[in-house]
Amino acid sequence: MSLIPDDVIEQVREAADIVGIIGEHVELKRTGSDFRAPCPFHGGTHRNFAVIPRKGMYYCFVCHAGGDVFTFFMKKLGMDYPTAVREVARRVGITIPERGPTGPDPREPLYSAVAAAADWFARQLLENPEAQVARDYLTTRHFDLETVQPLGLGYAPKGKAFLDAMKGLGVRDEVLLEAALLAKREDGTLAPRFRGRLLFPIHDLRARVVAFGGRILGEGEPKYLNSSDTPIFHKGKLLYNLHVAKHAIRKAERAILVEGYFDVLRLSLAGIEEVVAPLGTGLTPEQAQLVKRHASHVILLYDSDEPGLRAAFRAGDELLREGLRVSVATLPGGEDPDTLVQKQGAGGLEGILKDAVDVLERKIQILDRKGFFGTLPGRRRALDRLLPTIRAAKDPITRELYLSRAAEAAGVRKDVLEREAGITGGERREAGAAGASPVSRLPSPALPASAEKALLLLMLEGEPWLSRVTEAVDPEELEFPPYRAVFESVADDAVLALDDTSARAYEQLKAEGLGARDPNEMYELAVNWMEARRLERQLEQLDDQLPFESPDRQASLIAEKRRVFDELRKRYPRYKIAKRRRGAPGT
Repeated sequence: MSLIPDDVIEQVREAADIVGIIGEHVELKRTGSDFRAPCPFHGGTHRNFAVIPRKGMYYCFVCHAGGDVFTFFMKKLGMDYPTAVREVARRVGITIPERGPTGPDPREPLYSAVAAAADWFARQLLENPEAQVARDYLTTRHFDLETVQPLGLGYAPKGKAFLDAMKGLGVRDEVLLEAALLAKREDGTLAPRFRGRLLFPIHDLRARVVAFGGRILGEGEPKYLNSSDTPIFHKGKLLYNLHVAKHAIRKAERAILVEGYFDVLRLSLAGIEEVVAPLGTGLTPEQAQLVKRHASHVILLYDSDEPGLRAAFRAGDELLREGLRVSVATLPGGEDPDTLVQKQGAGGLEGILKDAVDVLERKIQILDRKGFFGTLPGRRRALDRLLPTIRAAKDPITRELYLSRAAEAAGVRKDVLEREAGITGGERREAGAAGASPVSRLPSPALPASAEKALLLLMLEGEPWLSRVTEAVDPEELEFPPYRAVFESVADDAVLALDDTSARAYEQLKAEGLGARDPNEMYELAVNWMEARRLERQLEQLDDQLPFESPDRQASLIAEKRRVFDELRKRYPRYKIAKRRRGAPGT
């Protein structure tokens, strides 16, 4: 059977009248904005089965059957997914184009395993005595069970009950491992990935559960644990709640981006449904592209503390690169979206959303409040904070407006700022070749020419070098303290927090730029050098251990030293010669 394009499935789902289709099988009666009936799946006589047209879903509060219009046909009439889509398409008059490859989807066992797990976890939350801790926690967060049941929240008990349940359902261990529902310990035994956690189901755009986010209840780390990536789930390519929110986003002509699962739930339940969240990471380019498919305006509703602001501005730059209009809503101190809606309701939040300001304007407000525009060095550092957002603006009119506003705020000529903002890649190399690179007049520390410096120069080029360097190197590996401070501040988008010495190092590095150097060659040489330093540190640790070990253990350590040294010489043949010439660490 041919695969059906995702955009066609979306078109069919949006065109379907879920009330009319389900109403052919049960007698629905309106209750407010929803419709109720006896459940067609467990044969109930009371009206515990709800059809919620604004969300395109149904849910039974007794047997917990739920899904969209396609799921209804699958469960009621025994159809597989493609057949259900074709049947709904036939009813709404949409022609399904055929395309290869043919045959069953090889990932179907994974979808089935995750769906079975989601049903089981949801039942544990309602019925398992061990889940009382989760029910109590939801009560402290002011969520009642009847409210969260249709959202599919679940509980993962401790122990091996999950393993036994899946075995009873005929789900094989290897499928559970591939779906990231089990983990293999070092001794080869299997254990559930989620234990003692409140679970949030994560859906793909077809509304299929593909993964989970789990909050620990009680002691333990990490606080939140997501499914690892699998063939059906890539956390950087989905947004929490988008499968439901996309309809509201189009209607409201805006998307609200928040940080956490509970923020999404609180706003959705308060009637503000155009809300989504990343999955425990910073916003990725793929997630920004997802938002762009449904809205042209995004409001960032993050916590107003320093970490929240850093995350919001990073997300803002990512969205600007997709040509979106980005605003930042400012919450009162100590509040997050969840607590504010609890206290003030949807009306209180709407007032804050209406007062949202453009992302660059919000940066300028913060910099101005902290006094950065009051001194010449402060203005330079403020512009360094504003330039990434100016460069990120894909829309030419937005970028022009940003240049004018930043020039006005910092008291510099717009044409000067425009040249600074435009010096990237080849333009910067041409400027360097012509001797036009600006030179800092501030007193600066003597900056050693090293692999560490090369990595920082690459980071200051922005993406993709920033991501490549931070993935390859840990800040603790940088031995020259000002370089380490600059590395951490650039990685966290927090250069305003640098002390004077590190700030001058940062300004000197920015002024120097790459010049005519090849960034790919610089990266390879620098990363090889850092890897060589890692291996050298291993040798130093082995040397420290040797005098205190037994003869047998010493023989083993000497063999390990030989292995590490061989690896070191293989990766960097001239390393020892370079090291003798290098002198002090980091130089």
